[in-house]
Amino acid sequence: MTLRTYQPPWLDTVGLTDEVRALSAWWARPQRLRRAVTAYQQLLAVTPACIAYAFTLFVTWWTLRGASDLVGRRLILSASTNLKNMQRDPIQVLLASAFWTEGGGFPWGDIIILLTLMALAERWLGSLRWILVVAIGHIGATLITVVGISHAVQKDLIPFRVTVASDVGPSYGISTMLAVLAFRLRGTPRLLWAAGLVLWYGYGVWKGRTFTDYGHFSALIIGFVIGGIAVLLSRRLLAWRQSSARRAAEKASGKSSAALHPDRVETAPVALEEPDGRLDHAGGDRAQYGHQ
Repeated sequence: MTLRTYQPPWLDTVGLTDEVRALSAWWARPQRLRRAVTAYQQLLAVTPACIAYAFTLFVTWWTLRGASDLVGRRLILSASTNLKNMQRDPIQVLLASAFWTEGGGFPWGDIIILLTLMALAERWLGSLRWILVVAIGHIGATLITVVGISHAVQKDLIPFRVTVASDVGPSYGISTMLAVLAFRLRGTPRLLWAAGLVLWYGYGVWKGRTFTDYGHFSALIIGFVIGGIAVLLSRRLLAWRQSSARRAAEKASGKSSAALHPDRVETAPVALEEPDGRLDHAGGDRAQYGHQ
């Protein structure tokens, strides 16, 4: 695949009206349950990253479930992206923190989102792009949060115990992908989706005021930036491709014209008002001037 054949998925948008119309036609057909199960199976068949992520979260939850409270707490703290761990071993905790969930209950919310909205996003973008977006959102929001905590601790704005607090889970990456999903829609639904996310996460910052809330909002902004840049680059790629194709067509047309008329002599155009120096004086039409 080259730039001349690459088809960017970022410009492959859907309209809400068309989707509602298609859903209505789908609902009118018989055997809805069977067709819904088949459609969901087809969705999961092309979303291996989401399935692997959800399965890893299940494995880590099962590990915590079988461990004692003390051991589980140590596992969570060792994988947490708090300031202390980031100063000691940033790469290890950045990777590990995304695959653990805090709390004793089953991570229903994260797994359901991964196997629904995130699966739709992976089918749209492809597995590699999906992984890159989630990774950029998780790492970027974590780094912004850690830098903010470090600054606040130095200024005595927050207690020192925040530097060793636990912070794990896939929520930063998921928040980034939710923002990117706004670019899957077009028109007013895109604006409504983006505005709803901003209001929801903004309310979390205003109500909770924890570093995790700020991290979620940062991940949301990262997602909007990623989507905007990707759409802009995709449009420029298509414009360049169209321009290249047009130039190639013009060049091929010029060669075809020359092949059809090999005896044609190309001369530079001469303005009608340009004087002929040989006729500017009396007798300029004599034989020595080339006029026979």
